[in-house]
Amino acid sequence: MKIIVPMAGMGKRMRPHTLTVPKPLIPIAGKPIVQRLVEEIAKVSDEKIDEIAYIIGDFGKDVEEQLGEIAVNLGAKSSIYYQKEALGTAHAIYCAANSLTGKVIVAFADTLFKADFTLEADADSVIWVQKVEDPSAFGVVKLDAMNKITDFVEKPQQFVSDLAIIGIYYFKNGDNLRDELKSLIDNDIRVNGEYQLTDALENMKNKGLIFKPGQVIEWMDCGNKDATVHTNQRILEYHKNDDLVCGSSHQENSIIIPPCYIGENVEITNSIIGPHVSVGANTSVCNSLVRNSIIQRHSNLENLNLENSMIGNHVDIHGDVTELNVGDFATLSK
Repeated sequence: MKIIVPMAGMGKRMRPHTLTVPKPLIPIAGKPIVQRLVEEIAKVSDEKIDEIAYIIGDFGKDVEEQLGEIAVNLGAKSSIYYQKEALGTAHAIYCAANSLTGKVIVAFADTLFKADFTLEADADSVIWVQKVEDPSAFGVVKLDAMNKITDFVEKPQQFVSDLAIIGIYYFKNGDNLRDELKSLIDNDIRVNGEYQLTDALENMKNKGLIFKPGQVIEWMDCGNKDATVHTNQRILEYHKNDDLVCGSSHQENSIIIPPCYIGENVEITNSIIGPHVSVGANTSVCNSLVRNSIIQRHSNLENLNLENSMIGNHVDIHGDVTELNVGDFATLSK
């Protein structure tokens, strides 16, 4: 089994954090988004993950090495492909054409999920879906009485279904997908200037391939600051029975209200942390109250009353503030 991860987007809605770090590498409860994504996929796959192919932009050698480590830790080969121009979902996946063979899972790296099922062996493809209140913002699927997908509709303006495609797809034969993506690009079939994956899926269905839905327990978005902080909260809840406080961290005259992730060499003094807080390695928090927030690595926080916040790496903040969205290398004082 191969996992294809398109992640070349610029993550504009997650700025300022994505000015220095690609969005899929932003940590959620101590692990990068993309790592949590591929680990969750591995759990629902009965087969060994042989390769993880990442489609990225010009992210640099350090990022590529980090992605490689994520693959190696799952016992998989790492492959890197580049998307130089944003030309749609179909184009992004086709950038990894050389890896689109055999059994393939395609997972866009801006979402996390929890699921309690295994892939159906009799389906040519499984499309992960979730019910949503406003389907007009998503690609959706329609089902027949046999629970097979009959239609793919991109951002319907009139109601046709509330089953939104969450961005994770299984294909029994990746060669079929590769051929359909190539056909779209060779024939320059675009919607609003972009090559759409749903067009390729529709063509495959019309050729007789069987598509079935995969229902998830929960779908968690990482599209902006508030959504990412909420996803951090939900992931911490799922892991609340795990030991999330690293042994090298130190607390003095402080209280940690679980669930919280406390990274390596974190120093917490005269503070109350939690619930639902993640603190990255080598960060110090002093004389502060922090709730429902993500604080990344090598930062220094003092005299804060903080909640629903996202703090980057190498940040220094001193003063009485309640909600922040601060990227890397910032300094704030009051």
